[in-house]
Amino acid sequence: MNELQNAATGGKIQDRTRNSVLRQMALLQSMSLEQLREKWLDLYGEEPPQYKKQFLIKRLAYRIQELFYGGLSEQAKVHLQQAAKEDPVATVNRRIPEERKSNEAILPGTRLVRIWNDRRYEVIVLADGYEFEGRTFRSLSAVAREITGTRWNGKVFFGLKKVYGRKAEGGSDA
Repeated sequence: MNELQNAATGGKIQDRTRNSVLRQMALLQSMSLEQLREKWLDLYGEEPPQYKKQFLIKRLAYRIQELFYGGLSEQAKVHLQQAAKEDPVATVNRRIPEERKSNEAILPGTRLVRIWNDRRYEVIVLADGYEFEGRTFRSLSAVAREITGTRWNGKVFFGLKKVYGRKAEGGSDA
């Protein structure tokens, strides 16, 4: 049993511990990434995942509350697992169906055209790559890099994949 669980035994001690829980959660905001990783090791007993600071803060705040107030009941866990089985969006280990993979493939012989900086570029899709200016590239991203000199998602560059968010607000050549 840890200090949070020991202190959660009633009365004034419980009130002080509740305040301690709130302080601990507030303290997470001011911790460095390294301190958060150490806290993770203390609370979870395992190495933290290589995620950003905000993710660690949220998960640690949940863990602190879980240790004080208790986690989900076994019945709630079973109920959530059953609900997740029936909902394909809720499952983390989803695999892309084979028919969808094949629909995403670009047929050999397809000609992709893109105008970049007032110049027209053509790429021909091959069975084992992409032909651009007499050279064969393994990926569309490599072709886009050759054209622009910077890293691009090839499907985005050639308009085969929609972009959302700030990247979608690029200039006329984006």
